[in-house]
Amino acid sequence: MKTTRFAVCGAALACLLALGACTPSGDSAAPAREDTAQSSAAKSGSENAGSGVLSNFSTTDLDGNTIDQSILADYDLTMVNVWATFCGPCIEEMPALGELAAEYADKGVQIIGLVSDALDSDGAISDSQVGTAKEIVAQTDACYPHLLPSEDLYGVLSQIYAVPTTFFVDSEGAQVGEAIVTAQSKEDWITTIDSMLAEVQG
Repeated sequence: MKTTRFAVCGAALACLLALGACTPSGDSAAPAREDTAQSSAAKSGSENAGSGVLSNFSTTDLDGNTIDQSILADYDLTMVNVWATFCGPCIEEMPALGELAAEYADKGVQIIGLVSDALDSDGAISDSQVGTAKEIVAQTDACYPHLLPSEDLYGVLSQIYAVPTTFFVDSEGAQVGEAIVTAQSKEDWITTIDSMLAEVQG
């Protein structure tokens, strides 16, 4: 299922589970800090697309390493896969994403995961959730960077209505094409990645 930018049609939400996506249960992806989330959304939402949805951010990965927008600079295209530890379809497609990350590494494409449910109810990183995410990554051979939510990413996460949601950005963090709200087969991802890569290399 494709959708313009991050907005998801309300009528489509009822179908997401059947199509291979999970709706959040329990805590939302971003903590309930509406002022912060709205501020970040204003910076990185489609109304300000010129500056790029991921043009300026800092966060950490599952191992505590600091990651910022410079991770995008050496790649023509970055695929950002927003997933959750409770989401079966997310986990089922991760082995294929791991294979694709290796196969496209020398073609100007990288894959990044964003763990949407790594925060506790207070908005702090949950060590237990990070541990669960690490186990899933190891079990699925999803050997690419996996980022944790940070204040800089709340604007993006506040627009995610179901997981997995995948979107693409160029080397400057500007969104390419439309977000995809469903899991896909490896073959379908190849078609999608090739199309997005042709668009950005155009």
